[in-house]
Amino acid sequence: MNYILADIDSSRFLPFTFTRPVCDIRIGILTIRQKWEKYLGYELFCITGEHLKQKHPLNYNSCCNSIVINGAICPDDIVLPKIQELQPNQVLFIKGVFVAANLGEVEPNTFDISSLAKYEKVVFEHTALLNIDSVTDIFSKNDIALRADFNYLTANKDSQVISESNHVNNFSNIFIEEGAVVECCFLNASTGPIYIGKNAEVMEGSIIRGPFALCEGSVLKMGTKIYGATTIGPYSKVGGEVNNSVIFGYTNKAHDGFLGNSVLGEWCNLGADTNNSNLKNNYSQVQIWDYDNKVYANTGMQFCGIVMGDHSKTGINTMLNTGTWVGVCANIFGGSFPPKYVPCFSWGGVIDGFDTFELSKAIEVAQRVYERRSMVFDEKEQTLFTYLFNNCR
Repeated sequence: MNYILADIDSSRFLPFTFTRPVCDIRIGILTIRQKWEKYLGYELFCITGEHLKQKHPLNYNSCCNSIVINGAICPDDIVLPKIQELQPNQVLFIKGVFVAANLGEVEPNTFDISSLAKYEKVVFEHTALLNIDSVTDIFSKNDIALRADFNYLTANKDSQVISESNHVNNFSNIFIEEGAVVECCFLNASTGPIYIGKNAEVMEGSIIRGPFALCEGSVLKMGTKIYGATTIGPYSKVGGEVNNSVIFGYTNKAHDGFLGNSVLGEWCNLGADTNNSNLKNNYSQVQIWDYDNKVYANTGMQFCGIVMGDHSKTGINTMLNTGTWVGVCANIFGGSFPPKYVPCFSWGGVIDGFDTFELSKAIEVAQRVYERRSMVFDEKEQTLFTYLFNNCR
């Protein structure tokens, strides 16, 4: 049986799905794809938009039937057996949401969500199913996802011994992977688990309130203040004050400044003393940019900070308003607040307005950033940048 993850209405998760399939969104400790791979025990591929197919090709065994799974659904011990029980030409719905379909003899590369109308519908009640419906779900549901990932990843495993230099509350709810360093810190796991990934470092004076995950190779700078539920992805550096936010891999917020109820993509950098607002002065619900409909849409949330696409950056002392939406490869600097919608490849200029971050310059910067991590910004990455520059500004 082929198990394949599929992008379903991926525009709900922009700006992050400009540069990745839905299943590669990080929520909890792992990405959704990584969660499924751990549950199933092998590498999974995905059906995604045309602009991502070169970077994420669909590989499968043509001799086997295929089950297509909604890439916004997280696995658990209840939903997985229900998916595996599907017979050819059956489709599973939970809480009105498409979960999975057994395609039978249909080739997965021809899969179309509209074809499911002819399938036999299987309905199952699973009130605890975790799925993301919108871009703000990434931080608002991070608490649930982080606890689930923590339990799954640490089951029947032993944590490193926690150094006596730390002040600790609830030892049993803290797990430190091999090679991680945590010294002279405050770790309060009474409100949720604390997970410190392989070779990560928590520098002295940091104060952490769970649930919290610091993924492999990441660093908390000295005196960092963390409120749950927060995830810092692999090989990121973070300082200052962070509350209920998800930071994807290879992103830096290394200096003082507040980040709250927000999501940062990969390869972002927040300059020193960049701050965001996560609550309006009148305490009303926050609106955020709806890219498809080109309007600001109500999130239904009182606390909502920023969502920032991959490769975007801010200068020092940047101020970002509640519900700010930043595209891919934006470079923001200058006094006062920028607009709440910052398109892809914007450059500037809060006072003087935004210019275009030219494609050649954006690629040049990305190449330098990759080189610092001993990685290559290859032809596939450049092709994706070119597509986004021509079609998504």
